[in-house]
Amino acid sequence: MSKKNILIIMVDQLNGTLFPDGPAEWLHAPNLKKLAARSTRFGNAYTASPLCAPGRASFMSGQLPSRTRVYDNAAEFASDIPTYAHHLRRAGYYTCLSGKMHFVGPDQLHGFEDRLTTDIYPADFGWTPDYRKPGERIEWWYHNMGSVTGAGVAEISNQMEYDDEVANFGKQKIYQLSRQQDDRPWALTVSFTHPHDPYVARKKFSDLYNDCQYLDPVESAYEFDDYDAHSQRIMLANDYTGFDITDEHVRRARRAYFANISYLDEKVGEILQVLEDTRQAENTTIVFVSDHGDMLGEKGLWFKMSFYEGSARVPLMICSPQMMPGLIDTPVSTIDVTPTLAELAGVSMEEVMPWTEGESLVSLANGATRTSPVAMEYAAEGSNAPLVSLRSGRWKYNRCALDPDQLFDLVADPLEQSNLADDPQHQSRLATLKSQSLERWDLDAFDAQVRESQARRWVVYEALRHGDYYPWDYQPLQKASERYMRNHMDLNILEESQRFPRGE
Repeated sequence: MSKKNILIIMVDQLNGTLFPDGPAEWLHAPNLKKLAARSTRFGNAYTASPLCAPGRASFMSGQLPSRTRVYDNAAEFASDIPTYAHHLRRAGYYTCLSGKMHFVGPDQLHGFEDRLTTDIYPADFGWTPDYRKPGERIEWWYHNMGSVTGAGVAEISNQMEYDDEVANFGKQKIYQLSRQQDDRPWALTVSFTHPHDPYVARKKFSDLYNDCQYLDPVESAYEFDDYDAHSQRIMLANDYTGFDITDEHVRRARRAYFANISYLDEKVGEILQVLEDTRQAENTTIVFVSDHGDMLGEKGLWFKMSFYEGSARVPLMICSPQMMPGLIDTPVSTIDVTPTLAELAGVSMEEVMPWTEGESLVSLANGATRTSPVAMEYAAEGSNAPLVSLRSGRWKYNRCALDPDQLFDLVADPLEQSNLADDPQHQSRLATLKSQSLERWDLDAFDAQVRESQARRWVVYEALRHGDYYPWDYQPLQKASERYMRNHMDLNILEESQRFPRGE
């Protein structure tokens, strides 16, 4: 039997709590709801790291940041780490990327045979945090609350311009793949930057939420001293004291965020329609996933960088005839996607399995059970030492060498308001999870690893900014002499071969 094509649709900073079983009923997302109805839906999927570059490198490789060494948004993704693009390409797939993947370093392909757009963020070491300077805020690139105070409506923005291009190139590529002479199966990744802040949306999508009941967060902001230590660091890193955030700012930001989910839904619908129109839908496995979430003002927190559910939980849906449609509540991770794709494609990852931490989701979707905990790591801006987390069943356990432990019961306390780490009734559970965490992570070694990487990159970045500058940003090229009609082509053959469907 021929191998199925694979379409991966990735979005950025989409809060997984809004996808408890596909898109929440009140979201205007008809295309994603249709996709959800025929997909395996993982209602408790988690990022490997709640930040773009480390989350994406882990997603592509099936490894946590402590192994990929992509700790933050300026850490190089090494060329010797196999990704799902490498595994699929090695097995005979054509692999292509349209959009964002936040690769840092001179390798801007990581197994993709073609890349159709540049990235939206820089590929060099300029965004490197520095653990040697705890509490330092790097103004020119750190998040700040201006994304909230400046929220509203616009017909074009930097982010919209990018995603419009990503969608157009993705659709164009699907058309091309329907007419290609290449008989290989294909794996196309279309990766958007929305609904990532800034919280700015087109009016037609914003108008969908005129009467939205969800513009106020469920949980109000705390007094600063009532936050846990890591949340305090994030708020300081986001310059929360520099902005007066009103209730109206919060509502406008959340409304624009919801509107941009609808904007993405329209893009997804266009892509899936081209797949249908070119008669490739039945032969294509579809994955929909985000890199991490967004707190959206819950607890007064915004953006990501946290293990709280809004930041760490992501939507994950897989539409494949090899996986039963329906809701799976078992906690899973984005690092499980690479081994899942490999199994669906009949691709062996045997040579690298000793170093791959993800597990295929195929058997889980078809009725098997899974008891292994989901692991997360964070070692970027807003932290002064690495943080690690385990989600095991109903429990989430967070550990950092600088902070008190955290233990949450996500069934009894889905808003994570009650830290049970000091509760006498939960010491046995705490001890079990702490033992598993200690077995998995040596935080002193992890910290030393991150500090060494940061220090090296600060030196290299400064050096490379002196003299002639050679950027690593991907420069997409088009082979213009192979497009449309050229004199090394036969016009009769060309016109017939580029029409699809033919003979109708």
